[in-house]
Amino acid sequence: MSRISIAQELESAADRIADMSRGDLQIILRRAALMLRNVAGVPLEPPTEDALNSIAAEMKMNRPDLIATILRDWLETNAYLPFHVFDDDTTTDGRG
Repeated sequence: MSRISIAQELESAADRIADMSRGDLQIILRRAALMLRNVAGVPLEPPTEDALNSIAAEMKMNRPDLIATILRDWLETNAYLPFHVFDDDTTTDGRG
């Protein structure tokens, strides 16, 4: 079942909630919860997954924060974002 069909089923249930049985509502909500739990980001190859997990543990960061940091650094390094220097809790533009 796709995310779109789950969303449509939830919207339909909301429209007819007074007519739904408790059991039907539970099934719909459990499917939605399962779908939300299993939402994946970008699919990565197992070696990349392992490397990210190891680095996140080593740096005591969660994976989303680590990925955001890596992506921001890459974008800055390749001039897609302005370079920032972090100094004494302030952020300044590194160009100047």
